[in-house]
Amino acid sequence: MSVNRVLRAGVVAVATLGVLALSACGSDPEPTGSSNPSTSTGADGDCPSGTLNAEGSSAQKNAIEEVIAQYNGKCADVTVNYNPTGSGAGIKQFNAAQVDFAGSDSALKTEEKDGVVEADAAAKRCENNPALNLPMVIGPVALAYNVAGLDKLVLDGPTAAKIFQGTVKTWNAPEVAKLNPGAKLPSAPISVFFRSDESGTTENFAKYLKAAGGGAWKGEPAKKWTGTGAGKDKSAGVAEATKSTPNSLTYVEWSYAVDNKLGVAQIDTGAGPIELTPESAAKALAEAKIKGSGNDLALSVDYGTKAAGAYPIILVTYEIACSKGLPAEKTALVKSFLGYFASTEGQSSLSKLNYAPLPEEMRTKVEAAIKAIS
Repeated sequence: MSVNRVLRAGVVAVATLGVLALSACGSDPEPTGSSNPSTSTGADGDCPSGTLNAEGSSAQKNAIEEVIAQYNGKCADVTVNYNPTGSGAGIKQFNAAQVDFAGSDSALKTEEKDGVVEADAAAKRCENNPALNLPMVIGPVALAYNVAGLDKLVLDGPTAAKIFQGTVKTWNAPEVAKLNPGAKLPSAPISVFFRSDESGTTENFAKYLKAAGGGAWKGEPAKKWTGTGAGKDKSAGVAEATKSTPNSLTYVEWSYAVDNKLGVAQIDTGAGPIELTPESAAKALAEAKIKGSGNDLALSVDYGTKAAGAYPIILVTYEIACSKGLPAEKTALVKSFLGYFASTEGQSSLSKLNYAPLPEEMRTKVEAAIKAIS
């Protein structure tokens, strides 16, 4: 199912939609342990009570922490703990029943890797019911750099792939200079930083390098990095290392690049440099397809897009949740919090943090999938 029509208006248009006011938490909420859909704060404002534990993607850390704070302003009797350990760790903890839902920058794998099929393991954890991939946060990935005096940097797929593969080693290499005529590029080596933890951001970035690198990227996309550089833990680690290291470059979610005041490269997909903006990220999403079925909303993104004005390096963070199978009290909490996260009010706060809110038609699909959890 193409989501072209969903996204053609652009993410920014979504961000400007009026915020729907949520009802105040009911004076007679469903008792703790109820899994009735009315406990979803995104639906009608009723608030359960208890503790919800989640783990995973550090890409969505800033987004989910903001939403938790807003949610607690409405449902003070719910404690939501989120540990940003990375997508790989989050899925493992979810499948081991150590957390109630997980955040992942890639959908659950349906093919075997290292003897495990993630989707099958998740279904087993959910008492033999499917686990859902619920797209919740759109986070463009920046090629963030720290080079004194370099106010603008342009890279393309092949050059980025060569840098992160380790075959282009200096800032003034011919491939970089050709894309940046007149720029004062130092002769210094490029200090590359990558995610040392298993990361959905790494996997999405590697998908871009594979699709757009013209054969320069030799590895297969995976949560574990296979290129060159020095490893740092989580999104905060690579951003902080780049900020403190002259002549450095990393891949990191846009919000982390902005927070650390790093330069962000423009990407040339063949028709000139494209600046990272909510609009350009939305254009890259325009050809995405829903590859899941029913309430599983896993997306397929074209990382090799050459669409005019489309910034191609994007990721979608999914909340991984059981469709059925959790204890009733946990089901109520999951539906309440994720329902608020997917609500117009919950999504409206993301753009100020340099994320993109879900387009409205996709948002309503996510909201409906959450209401169907039982």
